[in-house]
Amino acid sequence: MTLTPPTLCTALGLLALATACPWAAAQTKPAASAAGIYTCIDDQGRRLTSDRPIPACTHKEQRVLNRDGSLKTVKPPTLTLEERAEQEARDRKAAEARAAQADAVRRDRNLVARFPDQAAHDKARVAALDTVKLAIRASSLRLEALGLDRKPLLDEAEFYAGKPMPAALKGQLDANDASFAAQRSAMQTQEAELVRINKLYDAELAHLKRLWAGAAPGSLVSPAPAPAAASRPAR
Repeated sequence: MTLTPPTLCTALGLLALATACPWAAAQTKPAASAAGIYTCIDDQGRRLTSDRPIPACTHKEQRVLNRDGSLKTVKPPTLTLEERAEQEARDRKAAEARAAQADAVRRDRNLVARFPDQAAHDKARVAALDTVKLAIRASSLRLEALGLDRKPLLDEAEFYAGKPMPAALKGQLDANDASFAAQRSAMQTQEAELVRINKLYDAELAHLKRLWAGAAPGSLVSPAPAPAAASRPAR
């Protein structure tokens, strides 16, 4: 067949375009073939196939296949707003649990580094208790001093039996009573602090014993907060 000049020009032009720009022909291929083949079974039990995500299966998993039919990936269902909020809440809770676990591991490692054996722990307990015991001793001495201060005031008050007591003397007795009550309350607080510190160290020691025996850091229920600096003397 003889090509007319216009037909020949058109054919030569297309040939030149294909030769100069080989990628042009490739552009005519469906782009979706690179993305994969989507397949799913809809609510009626029918298997659907498409070169793009299937709207009828957005609420289901869709298998994405390669051109040779092998599985490429699985597209999860599209979540509703409520489902997405629930998923985010689960993810957040899981992240918090991982952070808490990491903190537990770090605390246990620091605890073992600080107290490699029971002798080191016992020494720390004694130091913490000694601080409070010194405060109790100071409170006891203060109570004794207040008792000595009160005796001459009571002796003087005997002279006013059945009569109005001078305001100055009454003020001194009232101040002595208030100081005695405050110091006695502070002493009771300090004695309670001794009990609290011992309980903290007991719990910590039980925890340490399991770690010293080989328990993995972070695998145990955390003990009470470390009693370091918890024994400041009450004022």
